Amino acid sequence: MLIGYNQATTLKSSNVETDLKYAEKYGYDFIEFQMGQLNDYFGRKSISDLKEFFSQSNIKPYSLNALEYFNLKKGEEFEKIKNEFLKMCKISKEIACDSIIIVPSPKKDSISEDEIKKDSIDSINILADIGEQYGIKLAIELIGLEEFSINNFSQCYEIVQEINRNNVGMVMDCFHFYTGGSKIEDLRKADSEKIFVFHIDDSKDLPLNELRDSDRLWPGDGVIPLDKILGALKFIGFDGVVTVELFNPEYWKWEPEKAIKVAKEKTEDVINRFYK
Repeated sequence: MLIGYNQATTLKSSNVETDLKYAEKYGYDFIEFQMGQLNDYFGRKSISDLKEFFSQSNIKPYSLNALEYFNLKKGEEFEKIKNEFLKMCKISKEIACDSIIIVPSPKKDSISEDEIKKDSIDSINILADIGEQYGIKLAIELIGLEEFSINNFSQCYEIVQEINRNNVGMVMDCFHFYTGGSKIEDLRKADSEKIFVFHIDDSKDLPLNELRDSDRLWPGDGVIPLDKILGALKFIGFDGVVTVELFNPEYWKWEPEKAIKVAKEKTEDVINRFYK
């Protein structure tokens, strides 16, 4: 299995140039950009500079992370979402990055599951039309917190199935899978081709309703049943890219090189039990 690095892991301690330097040094295959970091890079350098780096590098761009709160928007609010997505599509095409992660909105008061589903499908289809023009895939990332509108694997996968488009799939994030109470048996029934992005991470041992992104740990250092998740992915034939993504402020205090090195080692230790 190929390994990618997500910039969230060194979000407050590094930048694009540093992450690329050390991701290349430690043998990653891909990088997943955080949009805040990428926009900061474009304040110093050009997209041509980035393309030049990739033309001479073994590491390649994997996805842009992320278009936030894409659903439950109307009128001018949704127009802003479309414009932001269009901007991301143009960047993605320029650097030969074919996936953009899209993140659902928090729920609104008294909205039903059926209303969330219909609105999400409508919104995604509009964005997918734009994505198709640029050869871009949309990966829906469920957020495993009760207050979010798409918060478990079965709900997200059902939306993907109903949309039934080649450029619409989902993100399988171990932390959100765990915090959302998603079920291994649902993952074992999924079509592996619809899992566009796989994020690996682990979690502190806290009640599910107390966990937040800052409680993520290195893969293998926490309580998420990663062996069961990887076993299910192996069962359905998934053999894509695994990207290590953490938002732990404690790791942001580390030197970027150390964090990027340890992230690779920890990820390999876990996935090598199932994938060589």
